[in-house]
Amino acid sequence: MPQHRKRAAVYARFSTDLQRDRSVDDQVAVCRTLADREGLTIVATFVDRARTSATLIGRDGMQDLLAEAKEGRFEFVIVEALDRLSRDQGDLAGIWKRLEYLNIPIRTVNDGTADAISVGVHGLLGQIWMDGHRKKVHRGQAGVIRDGRHAGGKAYGYSPVAGKPGELAIVEHEAEVVRRIFEAYASGDSPRTIATALNADRIPAPRGEKWNASTLNGNAQRGYGILVNDICRGEIIWNRVTMVRNPDTGKRVSRVNDPTEWHRVPAAHLRIVPQSLWDSVQVKRKSRAHQQTKGRRGRGPSRPTRPFSGLLRCGLCGGGIAISKRRGGSVWGRCSTRTESGSCTNLAEMRIDRIEATIFKGLTEELRDPVYVRKYLKAYHKERARLNREAKQNGAGLERKAAKARMAFDRARALYIKGVTDGPEAEAEIHRLQEDVKAAQAILPRIDTEPEVIELHPASIERYLEALADLSDGRLAPDNCDAVAILRELVSAVINTPKERGLDVTVDGFRAALLGESPICRGLMVAEEGLEPPTRGL
Repeated sequence: MPQHRKRAAVYARFSTDLQRDRSVDDQVAVCRTLADREGLTIVATFVDRARTSATLIGRDGMQDLLAEAKEGRFEFVIVEALDRLSRDQGDLAGIWKRLEYLNIPIRTVNDGTADAISVGVHGLLGQIWMDGHRKKVHRGQAGVIRDGRHAGGKAYGYSPVAGKPGELAIVEHEAEVVRRIFEAYASGDSPRTIATALNADRIPAPRGEKWNASTLNGNAQRGYGILVNDICRGEIIWNRVTMVRNPDTGKRVSRVNDPTEWHRVPAAHLRIVPQSLWDSVQVKRKSRAHQQTKGRRGRGPSRPTRPFSGLLRCGLCGGGIAISKRRGGSVWGRCSTRTESGSCTNLAEMRIDRIEATIFKGLTEELRDPVYVRKYLKAYHKERARLNREAKQNGAGLERKAAKARMAFDRARALYIKGVTDGPEAEAEIHRLQEDVKAAQAILPRIDTEPEVIELHPASIERYLEALADLSDGRLAPDNCDAVAILRELVSAVINTPKERGLDVTVDGFRAALLGESPICRGLMVAEEGLEPPTRGL
């Protein structure tokens, strides 16, 4: 009888777009040769193209391999070398442990079957290689800067010189735009005004479709933004930031380096903006920044200024709604895209407080529906049952703690009575132990032994209706952090679209959050009446 050939999966990976896709074919070929030599049948091939070995996040091929390994689709994994799986110590060990648990050996073309020692050694060597490679790249970029070349990305107003890595040339028509921006800012125009004018003249933006204020302002510490990019004044600054990889998301994030670590190199041939104009703009920027932050000091932790802050959206462009207060206490909003860049046609200004009151009223009416009452009570009793179980589980430990405190107090008091101890120190110790007993007894849980029955209890319904009354009466102030947080979980977006008669307000998310459904509440907001007509199904 023919011998049963065991099933195997092949995994191949290459790191960057700069490497050849042919690399994958070469890896698979040598793995197939090994499989034929050892009598294995390849039933699946998993590939990650242009994926770094520094993280498992985003590596779909590896994730598919691990998922199908759990389903028992193969009995071996074949790779050219362990560094194809990962060069990160933790990730490589994790892959090996998962496959080892599933009794799936890893066979490598170069080093045989992986074991704890080979995984540990290759993981360490891989980590050392990555750290060394990172340092060599950094050293090479430092050499580029010393030569007066540019080691960063493309800057607006410049283009790379073909065949000369790191060398830039001024793009004159873009340089004219840069000078226009600086001159307008120096003359008193705000970044929003400048962006609106550039969009009106249909000048292409550096990225995206439209100019906006953030394109000009950027981030001074990181050197992003046209108004703060030092290359415009003829100086290249490098090593402002260090890129690190978030182990939870796999994304690279930047951290600002200490200014003493920055590399500064004169580049007079790249100057677009005269030094006097540059200095004038920086003075105005600092003055404006001081005025903007003057009233923000001492406000404490950031929190939403209004219950729906960040959830309000323009129905024409999808941008956010900027909120501001006016004299008399009224709260108004307008499309932030219109404000920042002038690229949205939504000129409407809306009363935010009236929108909030209308949503609260509609939400209150909707949540009186019995289906929501049952949902609320189910969640209420479920939470009550959970707390009851935890109290029972923790009760024994707390009882032991209280008993130990009582025993220590009794021993100290007995020694004092018998005259073994005396004096102020002994009395103070007895007093301290007595306080320990009181504290231990105070935290003993009152175990609720009621059965877990979910029913329409009158007291629970009354509390639910009181909460709705708070909502409809407008008592949901931003200070009420818990209530606001719950409300914001229920609302995914409040979309405001201008109409002839007023404002069409669409609220997304209530049913989706509560019941897994997704109908919409919508209505027309007119000058003094709110949503018209009153709508169920909020």
